[in-house]
Amino acid sequence: MLQVSAQSHIASETVINVSNLNHYFGDGGLRKQALFDINLEIKAGEIVIMTGPSGSGKTTLLSLMGGLRSAQEGSLQILGQEMCSASKGQLTKLRRQIGYIFQAHNLMTFLTAKENVRMSLELHEDYLQGDINAKAIAMLETVGLGNRVDYYPESLSGGQKQRVAIARALVSHPQIVLADEPTAALDKKSGRDVVELMQKLAKEQNCTILLVTHDNRILDIADRIVYMEDGQLKSDGVDIGVKVN
Repeated sequence: MLQVSAQSHIASETVINVSNLNHYFGDGGLRKQALFDINLEIKAGEIVIMTGPSGSGKTTLLSLMGGLRSAQEGSLQILGQEMCSASKGQLTKLRRQIGYIFQAHNLMTFLTAKENVRMSLELHEDYLQGDINAKAIAMLETVGLGNRVDYYPESLSGGQKQRVAIARALVSHPQIVLADEPTAALDKKSGRDVVELMQKLAKEQNCTILLVTHDNRILDIADRIVYMEDGQLKSDGVDIGVKVN
């Protein structure tokens, strides 16, 4: 009974809290506003899809949430830490707590699948005390690549490379995974397999996923869909009833 209570407490915890966030590119006369007064709250364990036209600011917002650049105006709290005007050290620390999956899998071509996944564990001192090779292999087995652990990326299909990227993102059990167009380079079946795998592993680990996509075929995996246009969040997925069951 106590375990259930703990789980429900975790599920209600806010892990991403964005308030009145603005962001700009360029300086002086070339300064251009990219994000306008963004407000968004995401809970632990939620799978949220962000959609909208190209150039609407989705990737910019994702990069701020992931600590890839520092937020400028407003408030951006990730895992309880304020990231607005964050230092390089704070951004680096945040990046170690987040899993990333990109459109291009971004695997190191000179490393095997196992070595690519192991890299993620090497960023965490806690894992270095254990057998990180065994953990990497176990994660690759979980994503269906137990027979490909010693393959280099050039010998893997597009879907398999993306599975390695998922294994790398989730092997350290991050609280948040940010995915930018993870199915864009995949065919329909591979894309579906990849997002269903992300969904399954995230639910098992109570991990929050924020996924940017133009792929209407995968919208049904979301707990909530948010829509961006012209740098503004037009819907948070609740008030216009885009809740997906």
